[in-house]
Amino acid sequence: MTDSDKSLEWLLENLVGNTAGACHALVLSRDGLKLCHTQGLTVDRADQLAAIAAGVQALAHGASVEFGDGTGGVRNSMTEFHGGILFIVEAGVGSHLAVIATEDADVGLIGHNMDELVEQIGSIFTAPPRFSAADNPAS
Repeated sequence: MTDSDKSLEWLLENLVGNTAGACHALVLSRDGLKLCHTQGLTVDRADQLAAIAAGVQALAHGASVEFGDGTGGVRNSMTEFHGGILFIVEAGVGSHLAVIATEDADVGLIGHNMDELVEQIGSIFTAPPRFSAADNPAS
């Protein structure tokens, strides 16, 4: 883990610790690679959450292309499920911030705190593509 990863982990722990109802937080790349997560998530659970969050954002992107203004822009996603809520916001170039919260959490507060964190340090939350289009053998 790099020093910047440790800083991000501390910031995520702070977000969860200071936001009532927040349980876990994770920064992930657009393609589902976990970049940093709170200690309450095991490595396997963090990988699982990163994959789920990337999938949700990809589906939201598709909905935006078809039913939005056509640009495919997704600001945030929220999925309410039995026992909790998943929040996902864009966190920087190619990255997202995901938070799992209890089902009775104040969604406005969690969304506000996530947006505030991203606004303060969004430039740190970047995940450039792991390869260029020219490097893609499927192209």
